[in-house]
Amino acid sequence: MIQVMIPALLLAVLLTGCAEMPDNNVDPATVTELASCPSSPNCVCSTDTGGSHHIDPLKVGGNLDSSWQTLRDILGADGSISIVASDGHYIRAEAKTRFLRFTDDVEFLLDREAGVIDMRSASRLGYSDLGKNRSRLEGVRSAMRDAGALDD
Repeated sequence: MIQVMIPALLLAVLLTGCAEMPDNNVDPATVTELASCPSSPNCVCSTDTGGSHHIDPLKVGGNLDSSWQTLRDILGADGSISIVASDGHYIRAEAKTRFLRFTDDVEFLLDREAGVIDMRSASRLGYSDLGKNRSRLEGVRSAMRDAGALDD
C-alpha cells in the first residue's frame, strides 16, 4: 500500500508544486501590466526579461484596433481557447491542453505607445509544460502574421 501511495504523492506534488492561479476578479479595464513568470519553466511572457521566459511581443502593423480585433477573432476561432475577460486593451483567456485537458492562463495587453501587443501564457499546474505555452503563443503570432496584422 505504501509503495502505491509514494508515487501518487510525488505525482501530486509535481503537478501542483508551482500552481499559480490568476486573480480572475480583476477588472480588465484596470490591468496595466502582465505579471512576471515564476521560476518554473512553464511560462513565457513578452515583458519578462528573464532568459528562457522571454518571448517577443506581437509587433502590430497598420491599424492597432484592427490588429486587436484580428487577435480576438483568432482566439475566438481556436477551439482550445476561451476568452474569459476583455476590454479595448486587455484579454484574459483560458486554454485547455489537448490530451490531458490542463488549463493554462493566456493574457494579451495592447501597448498603444509602443505599437505592440504584449503576451503571456502560463500553466496553472506542474513544473514543466514541455514548451506548450511558447508554441501556443508562436501559433498566435503565425496566425496574426498570416492575417497581415503584424509588422514583423
